Parts: sequence; structure tokens; C-alpha cells
Amino acid sequence: MFEVVIGLEVHVQLNTETKLFCSCPTSFNDRPNVNTCPTCLALPGALPVLNKSVLEKSIMLGTAIGATVNRTSFFDRKSYFYPDSPTSYQITQLYTPVVEHGTLDIDFEDGSSKKIRINRAHIEADAGKNIHDGAISKVDLNRAGTPLLEIVSEPDMRSAEDAVLYVKKLHSIVRYLDISNANMQEGSFRVDVNVSIRPKGDEKLYTRVEIKNINSFRFIQQAIEVEVERQVNAWEDGVYEDEIYQETRLFDQVKQETRSMRGKEEAADYRYFPEPDLLKAVIPDAMFETFSKIPELPDEKKSRFITEFGMREYDAAVITADLETAHFFEIMLAEGITAKNAVTWLTVELQGRLKGGLNITTSPVSAKTMGTLVKRIEDKTISGKAAKQVLDHLIENDAEVDAVIEELGLKQMNDTGALEKIIDEIIANNEDKAEQYRGGKEKLLGFFVGQTMKASKGTANPQTVNEMLKAKLG
Repeated sequence: MFEVVIGLEVHVQLNTETKLFCSCPTSFNDRPNVNTCPTCLALPGALPVLNKSVLEKSIMLGTAIGATVNRTSFFDRKSYFYPDSPTSYQITQLYTPVVEHGTLDIDFEDGSSKKIRINRAHIEADAGKNIHDGAISKVDLNRAGTPLLEIVSEPDMRSAEDAVLYVKKLHSIVRYLDISNANMQEGSFRVDVNVSIRPKGDEKLYTRVEIKNINSFRFIQQAIEVEVERQVNAWEDGVYEDEIYQETRLFDQVKQETRSMRGKEEAADYRYFPEPDLLKAVIPDAMFETFSKIPELPDEKKSRFITEFGMREYDAAVITADLETAHFFEIMLAEGITAKNAVTWLTVELQGRLKGGLNITTSPVSAKTMGTLVKRIEDKTISGKAAKQVLDHLIENDAEVDAVIEELGLKQMNDTGALEKIIDEIIANNEDKAEQYRGGKEKLLGFFVGQTMKASKGTANPQTVNEMLKAKLG
């Protein structure tokens, strides 16, 4: 009955060494208010100077999303008062942003994809941080003046799934470009969601509600679903015009509800005007040429993995969705192993064991070590079952793969002469079962394999055992 209309504003904190308009460091988690100066405190007479690294990273993003990078852009002043903004205004780009008119493809599990238009990406200065401590509120201005790229989509998304896929893809691109650490918990990748509904078939855009500062993929999905339900209920109850109006809301993940924060301002409320303290931002030819040469992006890497290694599209998508996982995988492959086994041992065996806050970047087992472990399976030094024991040991202990194999006595027996003696003895001791096998009861092969593996204490090569038993049993 209803169609959901979603547009997103993503604030990406750029990983520059210094702030947008001054030389204060942008380091996270320092003591409050130590990374400040007259410029970011807006003291009289202090003037901003643009950090050129911000332009360089803007070029990279614009290139990645196939956008127009404006070689000349302008800054504007957006007036508003909050305690964490000492200037009582924000320097941003309203009229001529550095990047505009890009696109981003989102991919669904069924193999289909959808193009989401990106209206713009503009440079702006971040505010500080309010810290609420009981009845007291404190202000930390360390973050004030930190450079942001605000990436604004068109309202092209039609479900919470669309929105989450879009944010995940954008997050991945930003990390591949290395223009931000994109840490959602630390606030360096924040998402504002604009949500409205309309009757299916209606092309009109109805009242949109903005949900501010959502900092996880899961909460983005939950916030959209909760807000859509609220708006649908209001429409069906006949109170849509009374209850749904343009405003900013917050998402309470505990109560699973959105709550009114403030009425949504219009552009006129912000009194935008050209920033008087800054010149236009001009991107020289040399800078553009240098920073428009960007590294391989997730979609390109995925296509290369499929073509080069014959990987399944799903596996390639999982591996390349995250920069660290892709790098880990490539280091494993450098050990000369097959992509198929590398995928299994990375995504199933290793990641299945990374618990208690561990992840691919903090894994106690390195990519090179994982590559060596898989290599030992492929060269038949150990069995797959034994390799799991080795991996369990490596998770708990800093050791070399070959040393662990020796220590645990897991090296496969590939000596056919020794195996032949074991097999002959087992057949001789079970002649009745051997005759039944020869008479057509082929399931008994499993019995002989089991007895052989037991006699060899699990060190016999299962494939060799199978081949030899079939030959011996006729």
C-alpha cells in the first residue's frame, strides 16, 4: 500500500593530521580541550586557512563515485547556535560543493543491483562534543573544526535494506581510499536518515523526518523500520498531518522508538551567506592528476578475484566488502594456495574462532600463518581435521605452523609401505567383512577406513587410505 522514500546524509571525518582550518591535531580520545587554538575556539582576530589535504581526499572520493569534481568551489557560513560550536556558525559548502552528481551501485544477494544517485559531497567543519554527566553538561572542543565530507544521496532508496547496503558500500569505499578510518563507534562515520512514505504509485514527496547521528548498520535498519511503522500508523489512523511534520528525531535503540528532538530548520533559518574569511578553493591541475589516480575499489577487486581466481561471486563479495579482510586474503594467496581453500579457512575456520572482541585486524593468527596452514593441507602434510587442531593451538599460542604439527604429532603418514602393512593386518583380522564387501556390501569400506585411521592414530592420509583399501579389497 505504501512506498518508503529514503535519502541519507553521511558525515565522514577525514583522517587528516590537522583540522580543517588550523594546525591543531585531530587525534581521538585526548584529554578534553587540549587540541584547540584561537582559530577553532573562534577567538577575535583568528582567521581560518584551508587544509589542502581535505581537497586531495575530496578528489579521491569524487573519482570513486564517478562524480564531477569542481575545480573551483566556495565556502558558505551556516548560522546556528549550539554549546559545542564556539563560532555560533558552521563553515560549509551550500552553493558550490567540491563534489557533485555521483552514483553508487548497491548489490543484492540475488545478484541484482541498483544505482543510487549522490547529489553532492561537500566540505564542512565538525562541531565539538557535548558530554552529559547527570545534571551537568560539559563541552569538549577537541573535535571542533575537524574536517568532514558530508555525502548527500538523492531519495532513491525504497527500503531499510537499500539504505544499509548503500551505507556499507560507501563505508567500504571510504576505507579502501584511506581517507577516513570510518570508525562508527568513535563518530568518524555518522549517518542521518531522511524518511517519508507515500501511497504506492504516487510520485509526490510527502513530509520527511530526519533521524540524526546513527552509528551502526543495525541501528540504521531498526531506526528506519520503526519510523516507517510510526508514519504508516499515523496515515492509517487519519492523523498523518497532525503527527508527521518536518522535524529532527533521535533513535532510542533500547526502547526501539524515534523521539522528537527539534523542529527541522529550513535553509532560510540558517541565514547562509558566502564565508567572508575564506577565498575560493581552487584545485590545481597537478593536484587533480595525482589524486584522481585512486587504488582498486571493492567492486573492481571483486571482479578481479572472480576472473583471476575463478571465485564464486558471493565469496568474492564477502572477501572484498572489508578492506582488512581483502588484504588478509591476498597475503594468504601469496603463500601459493588455492582461492577456494583460502576462502573457507578465512571466512569459516578463522573468523568462526575470533570471539571476545577479536576481529580480522586483531587476529592472533597472521595472514601469512593462515596461508602456511592451508598450504600444509594442500601438500598433504596434514589432514583438514588435523589443521583445525593446529588452528585451535595457534589461536591460543604464538607459534609456527610446522612446529605445532610436530609438537602435536599430526603429520600425515604418506609412507605407502607402512600403510600397506597396517591395511593388510586389518583385512586379515576382518576377513568376513572383507568378503561381504567383495560381495557388494560397499558401505563396509567406511569400517576399514576407520580402522586404518585408528591404527595410524589419525595420521594416515585419508585419500591414500581409500585408494589402497579399494585396491586391496578388489
